[in-house]
Amino acid sequence: MPRTTDEETPLLGDQSRNLQQNNPKKQKTPLPWRQFSILLMLQVSEPITSQVIAPFLPQLIKDIGVTDGEDSRIGYYVGLMHSLFFLTEACTIFHWSRMSDKIGRRPVLLTGLFGLSASMWCFGLSKSFWSLVISRCLNGALNGNIGVMKSMTIEITDSTNIAQAYGILPVTWSFGTTMGPLIGGSLARPAERFPGIFGDSAFFKKYPYFLPCSVSATITALSWLIAFLFMKETAKPQMTPRQYLFGGMTKNDRSKSKHIPAQERVENQLPFRAFLVRPVLVAAGSYATFSLVEMAFRAITPVFYAMPIELGGLSLDPPAIGIILALLGVSGGIVQWLFFAPMHDLLGPKTLFLVSASLCIPMIALYPVINAAARIYGLGCFVWFLVAFQLTLFIFASSAFGVSFIFIGAAAPSEASIGATNGFAQTIVSVMRAVAPATVNSAYSLSVGKHIMGGHFAYWVMAAMVLLMLWVGSLLPRRPWNA
Repeated sequence: MPRTTDEETPLLGDQSRNLQQNNPKKQKTPLPWRQFSILLMLQVSEPITSQVIAPFLPQLIKDIGVTDGEDSRIGYYVGLMHSLFFLTEACTIFHWSRMSDKIGRRPVLLTGLFGLSASMWCFGLSKSFWSLVISRCLNGALNGNIGVMKSMTIEITDSTNIAQAYGILPVTWSFGTTMGPLIGGSLARPAERFPGIFGDSAFFKKYPYFLPCSVSATITALSWLIAFLFMKETAKPQMTPRQYLFGGMTKNDRSKSKHIPAQERVENQLPFRAFLVRPVLVAAGSYATFSLVEMAFRAITPVFYAMPIELGGLSLDPPAIGIILALLGVSGGIVQWLFFAPMHDLLGPKTLFLVSASLCIPMIALYPVINAAARIYGLGCFVWFLVAFQLTLFIFASSAFGVSFIFIGAAAPSEASIGATNGFAQTIVSVMRAVAPATVNSAYSLSVGKHIMGGHFAYWVMAAMVLLMLWVGSLLPRRPWNA
């Protein structure tokens, strides 16, 4: 008789509990370093291409003249540029992830890397607001890598080493978020910054932001080559890409399908409503709400740094902003690598998520404190200490990401739907990441232009996001469903 389960009980959890009953003391499985290291290298492309524009985007928006010389409107357009990527990604990421369940992870991964590279070339050649919009939309729509990489991580690990893997993943992500701002801040406007090398180049005078975009595009192209040559498939393809795109089955496929048990065919074709169950919704919600806060922080911080001190910022130039964001990236990777797994084992996943979320409250409160200190003392040691303290809080708060990934992997309705589950979660996250920059930077522009709530309206908006995250975190079980 076929096994039946309650619709809110993830099938992976059932299988894991059965294994644990038979083997109560499981030895820790070593990570498959050969494939895992390749996956780590590929993951660098995503944060580099997303963060390379951060240091120069406020200046780029100002240069193309879309604000009509009103600096208070810069934050609105910066937020829009960030939001467009995630809005278009939200429209396609579930499709890409579900496709990876059918045709395998590699074809989707290669397509995503190609999309990232091509869109960055286009962004660097953009000279108008609408060309920037189109390039950014292509960047998001063609990119299905986030959900696919999480699925691959789940498939090459098990319950004994997944926390270790998610403790290491932030290292490469942070390396990318380090290199991206450094590339963007150091190589933007090369004709002005390096007149001895690029001063006579009419091309770089016409396209002052092409160089950093082309460097990030080239890194992504190299990642595509690595994936094509060395990355092994981690899922069992059910059909070829051509069959998926154009429909139809070969005679051999039809013959094989007759011998597949009905239950397995159903699991391979789970309807969308199969993901609308409590474990998936709560796990995806934890990821989405922290992403909302995290993206708001990443979107507003460069604008806060770039704004004049009298308008509530710190009056920093793009190179300085790039260095700060780079230090944030490398420090975040090191901290997560060293401390995530021990903190996870000590506190448990739910408590770690709630502690991480709570750190966001003082992190947000420091924005007006830093500006007030800059007004009184100037950009001295005390201000830089406050900046460093704020970034440290954000780094430790980022442990919530690893916790969310573990819960999402445990919530998958079946083994055949790991990719779709990650894609479903990533769709919600992409919506949140589209909402966050537009919302918080618009609120910041209103704060500066209208002086709403003493110029602190944006920070109250971020505080509301944190309260939402704490509420969702309270709904998580004490342990993942497969524990």
